[in-house]
This record gives sequence, C-alpha cells and structure tokens, in this order.
Amino acid sequence: MRMTFRAGKLLLALLAALVILGAPPSAIADALRVSPGEAINHVNQTARVCGRVASANYSTSSKGQPTFLNLDKPYPNHVFTAVIWGSDRAAFPYAPESLADRRICVTGTIKVYRGKAEIIVSGPNQIQTSE
Repeated sequence: MRMTFRAGKLLLALLAALVILGAPPSAIADALRVSPGEAINHVNQTARVCGRVASANYSTSSKGQPTFLNLDKPYPNHVFTAVIWGSDRAAFPYAPESLADRRICVTGTIKVYRGKAEIIVSGPNQIQTSE
C-alpha cells in the first residue's frame, strides 16, 4: 500500500507525539532546572521549575476551569504559574490546589502568558513534590 505525502507527515507527527508523551522518567530528571524567577528567561525550553506553591486556586467559574499553582510569589505578584486545565484534572489522584504551601517541581515547556512564565500541566507526572 502506497502512502501519500500528507499521510506520511501525519504518521510521523503521531510517532513524534508518542515519543514525547512517553518520555522516560530519566528525561524529566535531565531537564534544565531553573527557579521560578529565572523561568521567564527560558521561554520555549523544556525545564524543571522548582519552588514553593505560594498560592493555589481552582477557578471553577472561569472558562476552562483552570487550576493555578503560583510558585514562590502569590497572585497577583506571581512570577511563574503551573496551569492545569479543568479537562486534565481527572488525571490527578488528588486535587492539585492541595499542593498549596508545598515545595514542588514542575516539568514542561515554558511559555509566556501576559508577561508571566508558565507551564501547562496535563498530568501528575509533570509535578514532583518534595518536602
């Protein structure tokens, strides 16, 4: 069976996604480690951002029902936020906002939203807790 160019590109994209999503735990350990304040200097890089959850909010009345975990500084003075969309909360065996006041590390691609660094978290494997 002959594959079209478009189908081949789609297959390649799917395989790449599987490799990325199935990254071994060692890939998380090997990620660049930055502080919440430094994260803004590493936009579009995969990194591990560690800090204390200074404020946590599950915004049930907002579009997408996001949970915001602000590290080191609370909202509205936050410098870094881990965002968990409502559609991804079912993947967590705990309420993500229960991480308030705990030290965590969040691994993922750093993006910017309204001038602040953030990582979109889609599953619990992106968050590691430490005491």
